[in-house]
Amino acid sequence: MRARRWYRGPAPQYETPSKDAIMAPAHSNGAPEDVLIVEDDPIIAIDFEDRLLGFGVAGVRTVGSVTKALEAIAKRTPDFALLDVELIRETSFAIAERLVALKVPFVFVTGYGAEARIPPALAGQPRLQKPCSSDALEAALQARGAA
Repeated sequence: MRARRWYRGPAPQYETPSKDAIMAPAHSNGAPEDVLIVEDDPIIAIDFEDRLLGFGVAGVRTVGSVTKALEAIAKRTPDFALLDVELIRETSFAIAERLVALKVPFVFVTGYGAEARIPPALAGQPRLQKPCSSDALEAALQARGAA
């Protein structure tokens, strides 16, 4: 017995994309190319990474210390950064100062809320309270160029 053919139209035609279309960036939603996450908790870092990629960020780099963050910035300046205020035995303020000097937008992320002691020179930087909603994270990402 012959199998039935359910589709009775002409064979579908597929257009081969042009070289320009292949080389064009896949994200045109205004998301940054490269985000640096400075977070010492691997679970939180993975969560941020997954959500950022879901928002259309092209690439995410994650580090857990001031030294590693400054090395990552020296290798390639990010377009945006998320900085956990309190790392294991240090704070992220040296990273923030470097990003300010490079004019890279960033957001402090803290679980301490208003109690987080941020130096006066950095007190005006945006903050996200951990845990933060996806809406708040996306809003911080979209507002990065507006400040």
